[in-house]
Amino acid sequence: MKQQEDKHPIGLRNRILQLLLFFKDRFDLHEGKEDELETIDYIKKNIEFRGANLWILIFAIFVASVGLNVNSTAVIIGAMLISPLMGPIMGIGMAAGINDFELLKRSMKNLGIAVVISILTSTFYFSFTPLSDAQSELLARTEPSIWDVLIALFGGLAGIVAGSRKEKSNAIPGVAIATALMPPLCTAGYGLATGNLYYFFGAFYLFFINSVFISLSTYLIVRFMKFPKKEFLDPNREKTVKRYITIFTLLTIIPSIYLAYNIVTRTFWEKNAKQFVLTEMDFPRTQVIASTFNFASDSSGIEVSLVGERITDEEIERLQKKLSIFNLPNTFLKVKQSGDGTPDLNLLRSDVLKDLYERNEVLIQNKDQKIAFLESELSQYAESSRQVMDLAKEAKVNHTGLLTFSMNRAVLANIAENKQDTLLMAYAKFRQRPGNQELKRFEEWLKVRTKADTVALIVD
Repeated sequence: MKQQEDKHPIGLRNRILQLLLFFKDRFDLHEGKEDELETIDYIKKNIEFRGANLWILIFAIFVASVGLNVNSTAVIIGAMLISPLMGPIMGIGMAAGINDFELLKRSMKNLGIAVVISILTSTFYFSFTPLSDAQSELLARTEPSIWDVLIALFGGLAGIVAGSRKEKSNAIPGVAIATALMPPLCTAGYGLATGNLYYFFGAFYLFFINSVFISLSTYLIVRFMKFPKKEFLDPNREKTVKRYITIFTLLTIIPSIYLAYNIVTRTFWEKNAKQFVLTEMDFPRTQVIASTFNFASDSSGIEVSLVGERITDEEIERLQKKLSIFNLPNTFLKVKQSGDGTPDLNLLRSDVLKDLYERNEVLIQNKDQKIAFLESELSQYAESSRQVMDLAKEAKVNHTGLLTFSMNRAVLANIAENKQDTLLMAYAKFRQRPGNQELKRFEEWLKVRTKADTVALIVD
């Protein structure tokens, strides 16, 4: 009995050990890994911006700017596939991970060149384009969210893991698309071209966040996979380089954590603020036509524009007090109502169009599906009409007395069994009614020709 009790813990430990070994084998990053020096060389080759690489970047910026200008997602994705921006960003993370200060300086220099040229190119385009309105694709790049941080972090992890494989996959172009490095730079150029510094700084902030977290994820994987660090003959030089790398890493990571925290806080605040407006500002004779959410760490604001019957100051005070219920501390509610002053017509137009689009997006999709269904039905009907004519001509060859022929599918209601079925019905008019054997042969021919199990033949 005691031996059985001793065996049970051993058997359990073995099963747990086997399970851990199974997961270790499945998630082993070293399997299929290329030589570390080859991976470092691969990333180094994609850092430099000169010659063809620089022209490709300029052309890609033009393509992305056109895509943002005409609001075409497909064009923007194509531009991101062309873009070579990932190289120096991953180079920064790689350099920090292997203590290569020269590579770090080279990567930052080339990234700076790429950023300046990208912004100048997009500014040049937006300065001359006849389409000056900010489309939804462009507006989406003016403010980072927590999702942008997560996409950049996990996208960067995917990029460096794929880059370290013997067989290179399409993960790195996919990371460039997912993290959307180019559109923020184009949006920053739009901000400069139109004199809108809010767009410029917001878009550049988004690009900075994406770049930092891609570099950070590259640094983490390089350290985790223990890439060989750069060796120095002079110990003093090695200490100096390590000190610079450590300072650079801390200066990058600490602000990034702070920025990410602020983005998370703002994201939750905006979610609660939108829920507050949706839940509490639903009046029978008053409608919300525009709402603006301005987040700040010390004092935030919700600005709402209303049309219809005016709400009282007491109601506004009640709404102000309810902000705390929605976890909106240090938030002030400002309500604009009809008659308070001259409305901003551009803002009103923009918000009304946005509201209409959001409300009718599902309806538009349903209508598209209905149109596609009706087109399919019309196509089947046209095909059926052509088939009837062909069948009539063939039947005339075998039955010379045939004068008129028609065929269609009908819905047959079975009242006794309370169900319905589809039946193929055919009508034939002859100069003289044929015999039963000829009608039987005609009916069998119709079954074979139409591939139908049953045909209801009506003869006149």
